[in-house]
Amino acid sequence: MRALMIILRLGIKEIYSLARDPVLLGLIFYTFTISVYTVANGVETELRNAAIAIVDEDDSALSHRLRGTFLPPYFKPPVIISINEVDKVLDSGAYTFVLDIPPDFEMDVQRGRVPDLQLNVDATAMSIAGNGAGYIGSIVQEEISRFVRRAETAAEKPARLQIRVKYNPNLEAVRFNAVMQVVNNIIVMAVILSGAAVIREREHGTIEHLLVMPVSAPEIMISKIWANGLVIVIAALFSLEFVVHRSLGVPLTGSMPLFTLGACIFLFSITALGVMLATVTRSMPQFALLAIPVIVVLHLLSGSHTPLESMPETLQWIMQLSPATHFVRFSQAVIYRDAPITLIWPELAVMFAIGGLFFAFALSRFRAAMGTR
Repeated sequence: MRALMIILRLGIKEIYSLARDPVLLGLIFYTFTISVYTVANGVETELRNAAIAIVDEDDSALSHRLRGTFLPPYFKPPVIISINEVDKVLDSGAYTFVLDIPPDFEMDVQRGRVPDLQLNVDATAMSIAGNGAGYIGSIVQEEISRFVRRAETAAEKPARLQIRVKYNPNLEAVRFNAVMQVVNNIIVMAVILSGAAVIREREHGTIEHLLVMPVSAPEIMISKIWANGLVIVIAALFSLEFVVHRSLGVPLTGSMPLFTLGACIFLFSITALGVMLATVTRSMPQFALLAIPVIVVLHLLSGSHTPLESMPETLQWIMQLSPATHFVRFSQAVIYRDAPITLIWPELAVMFAIGGLFFAFALSRFRAAMGTR
């Protein structure tokens, strides 16, 4: 009971210290409100408002029909340019797609020939280049088939593919980006806040006060972990409810108590990592320089941006040692698919095990750096 009271009081002191730091408070507010909202609305992974230009060297009824098939919200109204302007507009980045309709295109189609249309794609716009090229290919093929049949209805096919999209019926990027941004921000803020708590003690000279008090290193570490973890959990739940759900209109079908449990287990491991990084640095700038590459790796390779299955197999095995990988998988299962604990308990167990290893290593580093028992 004495140890629990010490941990509780040290944690409350930690929360008071954080409350008197306007920079960190402002960072927490920005990270879980403005950052989530702007990223969810601003980052588009699906085809939307793509700029397309058309070189119409045929100027026929069929080419005019093709020009009229590229409509919002997938495409901006097509702009007609000359063949001499193709390289210029692509080099300048004015258009992502340039479709070249060759001369005598309609005549060749009517005679049963197979004329070639050229689609120039600016692949530097990577997020929409691949999807857009597929859309344009399907649109052109469908419109040419309709022209040849002289009918606006598709011919009867021997089989039809019925596509049913679960968890995100309209394939809206905002639903994915909003939740994953909150998850990524939990990762970032957990490392920053826990590490800053240790650095703040050293820079303010209060670490010496703790060393002469009848407290142990585990008590100091646990107090910093639960205090900073509590702040992050509250900020994340606030962001999910008021920013993601109410402001962005993203439905949260999963169990929030279960997500909170997983977030607490994850924060146990990731805040221990932040404390460990703080013990090998002497100032906040040094900690920031060390934390940046760690956060970037956790952020980009956790599976929140690209599927883990698309990475090299060696990297997939390495990232299984990261608690962020399991937390992203857990969050997607709970929030998107409303998975019960019977399905995702292995992720919780792995996060807790990794957290135990991080905590033990961070504790040894903390004892060595602080010279305490």
